[in-house]
Amino acid sequence: METIEGTVERITYYHEETHYTVAKVADEQGNRITIVGVLPGLSAGETVRLKGQWVKHKEYGRQFQAESWERLPPVTLQGIERFLGSGMIKGIGPSTAKKLVNTFGMDTLRVIAEESWRLLEVDGIGKVKAERIVEGYRQHQDIQEIMVYLQSHEISPSLAAKIYQVYGQETIAKLEENPYRLAEDVHGIGFKTADLLAKRLGVSSDSPARTMVAIKHILRQAAEEGHVFLPKRTLLARASELLGVNQTIVEEALNRLCETRDVRMTAWKEEAPVYLTHLYYAERGVADRLLQLLHRRHEEDREGEQKRALGHERTNQTGSSTWAEGGAPADEGITLAPAQRAAVAAVFTASLLVVTGGPGTGKTTTVRAMIKALESRGYQVVLAAPTGRAAKRMTESTGVPAKTLHRLLEFSKGDGGGWRFQRNEDQPLEGDVFIIDEASMLDLSLTYHLLKALPRGAKLIFVGDVDQLPSVGAGQVLADMIQSGVVPVVRLTTIFRQAEASMIVQNAHRIQQGLPLVMRRDGDFFFMEAERPDMVVELIMDLNRRRLPKYIQGDPIEDVQVLVPMRRGLLGVEHLNERLQDVLNPPSKGKPSLTSGGRTLRVGDKVMQVRNNYQKEIFNGDVGRITRIDEEEGEVSVTFPDIPESREIVYTTSELDELALAYAVTVHKSQGSEYPVVILPLTMQHYMMLQRNLFYTAVTRAKKLVVVVGQRRAVAKAIEHATAARRYSLLVERLRGEYNG
Repeated sequence: METIEGTVERITYYHEETHYTVAKVADEQGNRITIVGVLPGLSAGETVRLKGQWVKHKEYGRQFQAESWERLPPVTLQGIERFLGSGMIKGIGPSTAKKLVNTFGMDTLRVIAEESWRLLEVDGIGKVKAERIVEGYRQHQDIQEIMVYLQSHEISPSLAAKIYQVYGQETIAKLEENPYRLAEDVHGIGFKTADLLAKRLGVSSDSPARTMVAIKHILRQAAEEGHVFLPKRTLLARASELLGVNQTIVEEALNRLCETRDVRMTAWKEEAPVYLTHLYYAERGVADRLLQLLHRRHEEDREGEQKRALGHERTNQTGSSTWAEGGAPADEGITLAPAQRAAVAAVFTASLLVVTGGPGTGKTTTVRAMIKALESRGYQVVLAAPTGRAAKRMTESTGVPAKTLHRLLEFSKGDGGGWRFQRNEDQPLEGDVFIIDEASMLDLSLTYHLLKALPRGAKLIFVGDVDQLPSVGAGQVLADMIQSGVVPVVRLTTIFRQAEASMIVQNAHRIQQGLPLVMRRDGDFFFMEAERPDMVVELIMDLNRRRLPKYIQGDPIEDVQVLVPMRRGLLGVEHLNERLQDVLNPPSKGKPSLTSGGRTLRVGDKVMQVRNNYQKEIFNGDVGRITRIDEEEGEVSVTFPDIPESREIVYTTSELDELALAYAVTVHKSQGSEYPVVILPLTMQHYMMLQRNLFYTAVTRAKKLVVVVGQRRAVAKAIEHATAARRYSLLVERLRGEYNG
């Protein structure tokens, strides 16, 4: 095994999950060496020692295959400057690093550590900035021992920083005591990472702690797949395979978890459903509260009058009606089809109602008519949706302010310090009728919190398209309510003449019916054939950058959205985002940028929040634009369009893993959004995701134009494949009264 030393000049490629890295290192003789290997935490500017062997790549030539590495103190002025300017130390960017080295030379690091008052000698550094530099350097030094410890166990630097934030100086002691606590305490670390560390620390493979954490990990993983529970036999089999132990050992650990109430196991026919405790209570709670709404007697309004027939009907020649609410001028009436009239009438006789329909069937018009009718009778109407994008669309389409459910329920830090919904049974919401749009996105937990916060006597109306993809979280609440047969449902099926002219609308319905697509030259739906994946990629680049913006006279970033079935591969989200960033927002002089984990973000980039950040009140799926980057402080500012006005959110370097480029997003992440133009690649590379509801969801995101790019057989496969994967849930049975376990 050979050893080389040098300074990391740049990270060419870094994979967040596998940590596979390609980098350029300059040795002491000035030779630039390509190094490759699994190198978590390698950063530009660091002086490193690498051990490995030389290999010859058939395409890229001679490379150094590194098997391990360690940081070394920088020993040259250039090394010190690159180390300080790498962004690892808060308060120091490239220009400040240069000033420090120019002032203190080889003594720079010693001055920061031992003579910090001298920092004031540097032009542009005042007392506040000096304190920030010293604190950033101290934290960096404190974490070095822990970083080396964790890195030796293949934990990435971003995760190491999160671990340090949770445990501080006690990190090593706590992990050696019980490494499995990582999976419980630190977001972003799952069982496999904790298990790897535990094995290196000598924890037995049949340890009860290991088995119990694995069971909870599998149940959490199942919830991310949409399952509310797993049958016991499925859980035992998965855990046994994951752990490499006998199912008897797993069952003993499961019984112990039942005793501690970490999980709940019930009985249902030949299955024994096993729930994470919070999902068990959520399913029971949703069922109980929905049934309470269903069984509640029709109440009188606040003025004590019986609800009377709504407005005045005037049947026209088409069989539709003009609905003018009491006192409203006739020219403000809303023309409704029979099913829409039935939906509006139902809000006065039902406490719980579902309104569902596909594109062009008038869901928005129905909601507007409901609002007019309810407000004319003095009802206080509250509008909400699962995401910020859906809430914004609801506001724009109805003219009535709508909130996200998290904001409606006031999710914030409570008196005890934990984050929770402030609105609940003890502090209910205010309002008479609650209309929830994009209800197909509602998972079980969020629905439970909404139902708990409903005020006494309130009505609840769910509006959504049940044929779209189900929620990202556990459950399929809208579909289960409809399937139960006990919740009142109004289905909007009539496609209005204006919408019927759209090929987007026609093809969306044809996809749902399993019929071939139809197109015309002057339409708003096109298919462009390309057999090879690399041809599909290049066609997407050209369409997004040049052809479509010119065709619609729009902006290539704001008005065109690439939707992708999968994350990985040449036609996956990650690769397409890299290419689209280079095409739509290339680097240029004077455009600030920040590189972290081998990924570069630039001012102007379209980005998506990829997990809930309750402190910043920004949630998974929210999309914004990078408006400022402070290279010195290592901060990125993202402006998110919001209601009633846009907000700027600041991210530190350690928080950048919460952001992802969003020139291309998965179809799942697009739910609740609408875009002027959608580009959808479909090839047999996407085979596992070629499903009818995914194709349907993607197409219905577009307002003006859809362009499908790829292979005809992949399009046919997506239309043909109608069977959705089963989600384990017993909400239907609970609503029907068939199960109360």
